[in-house]
Amino acid sequence: MDWAEIFFSIYPENTPMRQLLLKHSMQVRDKALSLIGAESRIDAALVAQAAMLHDIGIGKCYAPSIHCDGAAPYIAHGLLGAAMLREYGKAHHVNVECFARICERHTGCGLSADEVVRQKLPLPVADYLPETPEELLVCFADKFFSKSGDMAEKSPELIRHQLEKFGDDTLRRWDLMARRFLP
Repeated sequence: MDWAEIFFSIYPENTPMRQLLLKHSMQVRDKALSLIGAESRIDAALVAQAAMLHDIGIGKCYAPSIHCDGAAPYIAHGLLGAAMLREYGKAHHVNVECFARICERHTGCGLSADEVVRQKLPLPVADYLPETPEELLVCFADKFFSKSGDMAEKSPELIRHQLEKFGDDTLRRWDLMARRFLP
């Protein structure tokens, strides 16, 4: 299964949102692949494909600053993307579960059920924590790039500072990923 087949079937029109999503996804893919290093257990092909699909759900969210005119809150984009991929897989008789899991587990540094409750997030209460090396790597690489502003790569220090507002659990997960993936 090729990411482009899925991506362009979901977003066939060349809109500003699709252009922005492609740019961001390529940035995340390239960063993730550059961070694999000596991690021989990581499936680089899966990382490359999944990075291109990790934000597929943004089109269903309301985020006008990044050309998204859907109705759902932006925090739901990972779960929406996972549902979209599962629907695609069912309709086309292909297994896309590994991509769907990365979609639903990349938001923030992952989200625990406790964080969903504490932060009163508009998501079903469940754990959305990256577990596999590929899930962790795409989640980590995603933090280096925003879909708004100049889209330039952020430093690890700036990312950590931006994550402070989400609490100690988020920072612990960031620190673990940074120790694992940064040279």
